[in-house]
Amino acid sequence: MSVSGFSAPWWFLLLLVVAAVTVGYLVAQRARRKRTMRFTNLELLDKVAPRTQGWSRHVPAALIIVALTLLTVGLAGPTAEAKVPRNRATVMLVIDVSLSMEATDVKPTRIRAAQDAATAFAKGLTPGINLGLVSFAGTATVMQQPTTERQPVVAAIDNLKLAQSTATGEGIFAALTAIQGFSSVVGGADGPPPARVVLMSDGKQTVPDDLYAPRGAFTAAQEARKEQVPISTISFGTDHGTVTIDGREVPVDVDDGSLHEVARLSGGEFYQAGSAEQLKQVYSDLGEQIGYEVKDTDASRPWVMLGTFSLIVAAGSALFVGQRLP
Repeated sequence: MSVSGFSAPWWFLLLLVVAAVTVGYLVAQRARRKRTMRFTNLELLDKVAPRTQGWSRHVPAALIIVALTLLTVGLAGPTAEAKVPRNRATVMLVIDVSLSMEATDVKPTRIRAAQDAATAFAKGLTPGINLGLVSFAGTATVMQQPTTERQPVVAAIDNLKLAQSTATGEGIFAALTAIQGFSSVVGGADGPPPARVVLMSDGKQTVPDDLYAPRGAFTAAQEARKEQVPISTISFGTDHGTVTIDGREVPVDVDDGSLHEVARLSGGEFYQAGSAEQLKQVYSDLGEQIGYEVKDTDASRPWVMLGTFSLIVAAGSALFVGQRLP
């Protein structure tokens, strides 16, 4: 029975009453023994007051004290950490579809492995979460607006097409715009739902060259932080990937540094995946992290049940041992 805290700890003051009852019982037993010892005619005493059942006569009282203690803990409102599915949250998947995703260093190709992992992520995400998709190469495209329906997102992932260049900042800005538009529609009295961007890329931004340019990745990450939308970045691929462009073999190494900085600037986390299995594991971890939150929930029921059960056993043992209720 794991307890992380108490919602009403002042109820523990009742333990002083429990302690007083315990002391009172011990004092009463001691006084009773003294009165018995004053009865000098022991032979007559055996006839008028038969020998008691020994330690067993204390069982009802002990159980009552245990029951009072357990019920006091229950009244104090013990809490326990529990995973609770999130609702209303918005997640935008932002996937790099630049030509470097044709590299076969991750089997069968980076893009196919990315599609498989993203599909599994979408299907396994908590049903109450709104999921959308953005793809980016030289420009960014919102493939699917946030929705709780998973099939449109899965279909959009399957239809990803590769193109030239890598405009990481555009992908982030497109996701933020989609989140803003969706939040303005669904936001109620509780305000807009919490949101997050999951950015997966295998290469360095090429459009524009400056990551701090107005439409650069670092500028977009700073804007995401202002809007309280953390970005979880995934660096996908290896240091020995190559693609063939115009008959030339071009190296396409992953760029961990810029993606790590995007995560830091936005207040998010950075992940690295060098294989299809690692990417699936990253997405699985993110799904668990995004789909559920740990909350303190009421854990008083077991204590109240045990306390009540102890009272019932105390009453039963009193009738069995002493033929009377305590």
